[in-house]
Amino acid sequence: MYLKQLHITNFKNYENSDFEFHENVNCFVGKNGSGKTNLLDAIHYLSFCKSYFSSQDSFSVRFNSDFFAIHGVFQSVNNTNTKVSCVFKNGRKTMKANQKEYQRLSDHIGLFPLIMVSPYDNDMINEGSDTRRKFFDVSISQFDKEYLQQLISYQKIIHQRNQLLRQNLSGEKVEISLLQIYNEQLIPLGSFIFEKRKKFVAELLPDFQHYYQALSNNDETVSLVYLSQLLDVDFESGLKENEIQDLRSGYSNFGTHKDDFLFLIDEMPLKRFGSQGQQKSFSLALKLAQYDYVATHKKLKPILLLDDIFDKLDTFRIAQLLNMVGRQHFGQVFITDTDERRLREILEKHGALNKMIEMG
Repeated sequence: MYLKQLHITNFKNYENSDFEFHENVNCFVGKNGSGKTNLLDAIHYLSFCKSYFSSQDSFSVRFNSDFFAIHGVFQSVNNTNTKVSCVFKNGRKTMKANQKEYQRLSDHIGLFPLIMVSPYDNDMINEGSDTRRKFFDVSISQFDKEYLQQLISYQKIIHQRNQLLRQNLSGEKVEISLLQIYNEQLIPLGSFIFEKRKKFVAELLPDFQHYYQALSNNDETVSLVYLSQLLDVDFESGLKENEIQDLRSGYSNFGTHKDDFLFLIDEMPLKRFGSQGQQKSFSLALKLAQYDYVATHKKLKPILLLDDIFDKLDTFRIAQLLNMVGRQHFGQVFITDTDERRLREILEKHGALNKMIEMG
């Protein structure tokens, strides 16, 4: 599966542009601010129905425009084409495949798997638990639609439960009996999410450790530890134990929305004790392990987007990564860089078939 064509209208700095791509490596080269990363984000929209960088679709609309449209043609292994369209207009976003609109955006997730490697990946290490949960949830959702649906349902009920708790705390008249109804709905959903996350971390760990060693070329040991309240108590008991605290705080204090993931290097927290190079190797190894896991479970190589990696990684890590690209370990790859000569030399050295696309 690969992306053959892309047409974008009023998307970020693009007014109306068409692109055709190589099934192996595609390179967007040009000065900073020329729109290289924006093209990667347009491709990300076609896979995930949303931007990699912005939480609001309105931020992706070109200045002085009132909509954006992204159309891509994917070719599958049996040479059939699928046209995917994402349009945002009048505050509403629609996704279509071959002109047929999805009733739920979540129905599209996982059909065209994609992995993004970005300078922002270190946020997984240095930001809060929300960022880490998002990485693991996105990874699992690309190959497990049931997980995605149950996660969406869980988040909706937690939001409703928190609203009830806040209203009660503020003295509004509420039906506190609704709390038990929400609890009964959360128990199977939260238990399911917990088991899936625990299984995923256990299965991801060997590939992640393998990639870290290959990228870092040193003797450090790294690990991922899943932190969840459900490791100590079942969901029903946890809700009961926290009910008084929930009523006092106006917030749900127990559940998988409180989960976190601990990143360790030589059994110490990476955030505090890891160097910049170690953190870069760690985050890149996570993304490569994510790639392999999705490819194995989908039986389909995801599209790989590599944004600005040559300015962010040292020569050894770049060589290790491009060796895999040259061996066609990956399927279709998109790379951004400011230096065309440097990029050509690196790709030729590693025998990677490619197409250069110069940005204006």
